[in-house]
Amino acid sequence: MAHKLGGGSTNNGRDSHSKRLGAKLADGQFTLAGGIIYRQRGTKIHPGTNTGRGGDDTLFALIDGYVKYEMIKGRKYASVYAERIETKKAQK
Repeated sequence: MAHKLGGGSTNNGRDSHSKRLGAKLADGQFTLAGGIIYRQRGTKIHPGTNTGRGGDDTLFALIDGYVKYEMIKGRKYASVYAERIETKKAQK
């Protein structure tokens, strides 16, 4: 007879590290060339004016400027402009 109960096994006890996806810069924030704007999987947001897309779909600035998120024909775009562009909310 065993003097101790069997320890058993479990299928739990593991987890993956979070990938810290999402927006790194908000609309209107200043960025330097090469700065990360948005980390994503797939093209949730597409690269717009003066914005590049990395191998892992990360969006980054190609010039120094201000970030602007735009909707064009039902698609979201992240662009970078040298001059700050006022949004509709800010104009009120």
